[in-house]
Amino acid sequence: MKKLSECTIIGKIINTRGIKGEVKIFPLTSSVHRFSDLITVFIGKNLEEFEVSNVSYDDRFVYLKFKNIDNINDILRFKDEFLYIDDADRIELEENTFFINDIIGCKVFDLNDNELGEIKDVIENPVNDLYLLKSETGESLIPAVSQFVKKIDIDNKIIVIDPIEGLIN
Repeated sequence: MKKLSECTIIGKIINTRGIKGEVKIFPLTSSVHRFSDLITVFIGKNLEEFEVSNVSYDDRFVYLKFKNIDNINDILRFKDEFLYIDDADRIELEENTFFINDIIGCKVFDLNDNELGEIKDVIENPVNDLYLLKSETGESLIPAVSQFVKKIDIDNKIIVIDPIEGLIN
């Protein structure tokens, strides 16, 4: 059976569309048109597997239709659930770019090897992403730029930063 640790979130089911079992997806990937290449997806924390039979798009959303799902009542229970793919099906990233769910959960250290906390979220912004750092003293936003972020080791879930005074609460 597939495990969550072997999967990547690519979207969230925010509603149904029509009465024939189609779902409306808010994409959580920078490569929205990758949905056209999907053969199977997993839904929810139980990772129920579904075969994709049709994909369509509008300005903000992706619409998926699954094989053997022809009724809205068969898919309603998945509203507000995340849509996952097998990690083996992830797109190739450019060097020094990372999947958000690989960043979340990383321990953060300063250059002196002092543990500062853990990344709880990544906030996407037009200029640069922000890492939400949760520490014993509160939360801080770390700009995801080389001026502050010195090393990201996804395999060991470690990020090393060089914080300026006042950056960390």
